[in-house]
Amino acid sequence: MGLQRNVGQSHREPSIPPSTDDWCSGAGGLGCEILKNLAMSQFKDIHVIDMGASKPTEPLPCLPASSDRVPDTIDISNLNRQFLFRSSDVGKYKAEVAARFVEQRVKGVSITAHNNRIQDFDEDFYKQFQLVICGLDSIEARRWINAMLVSIAEEAEDPDGIKPLIDGGTEGFKGQARVILPSITSCIECQLDMHAPRAAVPLCTIASIPRQPEHCVEWAHVIAWEEEKPFPNLDKDDPKHVTWLYQKALTRAQEFNIPGVTYSLTQGTIKNIIPAIASTNAIIAAACCNEAFKIATTSAPCLGFENNYMMYSGNDSIYTYTFKHEKKDDCPVCGRQARPLDVDPNLTLQDLLDSLAMRPEAQLKKPSIRAESKTLYMQFPQGLEEQTRPNLAKTITELGLENGQQVVVTDPAFPLEFNFFLKFKTGS
Repeated sequence: MGLQRNVGQSHREPSIPPSTDDWCSGAGGLGCEILKNLAMSQFKDIHVIDMGASKPTEPLPCLPASSDRVPDTIDISNLNRQFLFRSSDVGKYKAEVAARFVEQRVKGVSITAHNNRIQDFDEDFYKQFQLVICGLDSIEARRWINAMLVSIAEEAEDPDGIKPLIDGGTEGFKGQARVILPSITSCIECQLDMHAPRAAVPLCTIASIPRQPEHCVEWAHVIAWEEEKPFPNLDKDDPKHVTWLYQKALTRAQEFNIPGVTYSLTQGTIKNIIPAIASTNAIIAAACCNEAFKIATTSAPCLGFENNYMMYSGNDSIYTYTFKHEKKDDCPVCGRQARPLDVDPNLTLQDLLDSLAMRPEAQLKKPSIRAESKTLYMQFPQGLEEQTRPNLAKTITELGLENGQQVVVTDPAFPLEFNFFLKFKTGS
């Protein structure tokens, strides 16, 4: 069937205002699709960031010497779904290559590539954008940019300070797209319990009787590596290191007659890689960019005040569902109310911090904690960490904390504070 466009009609198509600056995080499978869609939708000024991989032996000119991560480079395995890259691009920076490719194909678009972490920029940098679109595979990065945009919105004196955040994500045949109006609607932190941490395999299963090929890989990763230390530090991006783990896992699997251990499975297990499907990326990227277009042109209602979350599932036929994710009054980012923290006063401070890392609504990595009148434990700087370290072995009672007392928890990967009030468990 051929489709013909009627150019003689008087209907005027919506267009992107020339002042619309758009920020796109990620230049991977989803990010490539988003970048292409934005350019083809007449967004003229786009900024893209992509970051990953491990630290090089020499600092790059775009990074401070102290940075522990470098810009993500293109791997041969990316080429099957990250269509802006070619074989000749392997080893180059994703953000740079993606930006130049789209600029060459779409005339009039200007794309600025940033080889940095999103955390490397301050509020003034993010204030210049009208829209932020995330195609990230990191919950930590999503939480950070969400908190930054909420902070900007709360400090703003006019509506221009509200920078809509459009977030997309895929996992195999599943995906989601959502629009967040910072400080107004449900934010990423409100929805954090939808991204529960990956369930851990019991160590006893790994060490004694593995049942799945992944158990053999985890054994090589957690036990064999620590016992034999073939290299000083494990680099999950180093083929030599991955090969060593693969060979150990394969031997382990053969001992227990477990098939299925491959190099790609080894790499995916140790890096928690989720299989990516190009068509799912295309669907979710299209949904995200449709929302960006509607917001920029005001040509149609966007996901936002009412239904603000779209889920897609292609596992069983094709299914989509749009619903309203409610804002939480006790959200530590957009609610800012102190929330209850159930605790046994006989637990040690170390136990309390470990429990915070496991809570689905917190998922903190390196938490520090302080009360109103005292610092209980600080991860940084080193001098303060050494000074407060003895508190980790003390119980909540021994530290002089009381039922109902407010504590503040911080984490270096998170720009805001968590406010809790202690709620001693009955009978403790």
